[in-house]
Amino acid sequence: MFLSPPAEIFGVDGIIVLVVVVLVLFGSTQIPKLARSLGSAQREFKKGLEEGASEADAASQASAPDRGQSGPVTPS
Repeated sequence: MFLSPPAEIFGVDGIIVLVVVVLVLFGSTQIPKLARSLGSAQREFKKGLEEGASEADAASQASAPDRGQSGPVTPS
């Protein structure tokens, strides 16, 4: 028997099914709490990325040699 290729999961029908499944699993009272916690997690993740980047910049500046203050090296 010939099987047709699977339909797109994220089409309009897939999104509607996904919304219905989420409503059934979590209920309408838990959806706002879930959205708040996801937003909070996203903010914390971005904050962590920014802090990690600033720490990496500070570490690279601290380990770089200070070339402007020392004079030329003369062989002895």
